[in-house]
Amino acid sequence: MIIKPIAHIENDLPKKFGIPRQSRIAKSFLSRIVFEEEYRDKNALRGIEEYSHLWLIWEFTEAPDGFSPTVRPPRLGGNKRVGVFATRSPNRPNNLGLSLVKLERTEDTELIVSGADLMNGTPIYDIKPYLPGFEAIPDAKGGFADNYTDYSLTLEYDQKLLDRLPEKKRQPLLDILACDPRPSYQNDPDRIYGFEYAGFEIKFRVEKNVLNLTDVIHLL
Repeated sequence: MIIKPIAHIENDLPKKFGIPRQSRIAKSFLSRIVFEEEYRDKNALRGIEEYSHLWLIWEFTEAPDGFSPTVRPPRLGGNKRVGVFATRSPNRPNNLGLSLVKLERTEDTELIVSGADLMNGTPIYDIKPYLPGFEAIPDAKGGFADNYTDYSLTLEYDQKLLDRLPEKKRQPLLDILACDPRPSYQNDPDRIYGFEYAGFEIKFRVEKNVLNLTDVIHLL
């Protein structure tokens, strides 16, 4: 089977660093799904507004080349190996990702969604409605990921730094920072990390479970 993108995503995270580790943990972070010209047809979206959430099937464009049967999940410290099919790792034979996002609204032939864990420009191969009556399983087990469902950092920041951002970009950034953008196996309290967001360079450091926003620099 040969597949091709039906759409791509547009948002404020142009690089891999800073992307939330899972969908729906940065709930105020908005993205726009823009369909490729061939599929830019309102009829293809008829009735989609009746659903609150959507599944996205997309491509890990920054995934390493080659198949590995085992991977080292960052949340397990980067040392313990588990089977690739027991994880959401991008090191997959077909580099396909699966994300659940909230449909905020439609704008003509575009979809505005929240909670996506995709980098700007990521190709999307399919969109399917989420069916809570069939797909929500209250007693399902989440493996090692169950230990991190409530994981978040405490944030400390100077409001003047945050105010350098447009107002509508501030809360999404705080949600992204609270998710801890660092590689999970790194724990250097003196290291300054940085990533690009909405045309700004965001700099921060983390000590224990506290993230301190150190600078917000406008990129020319």
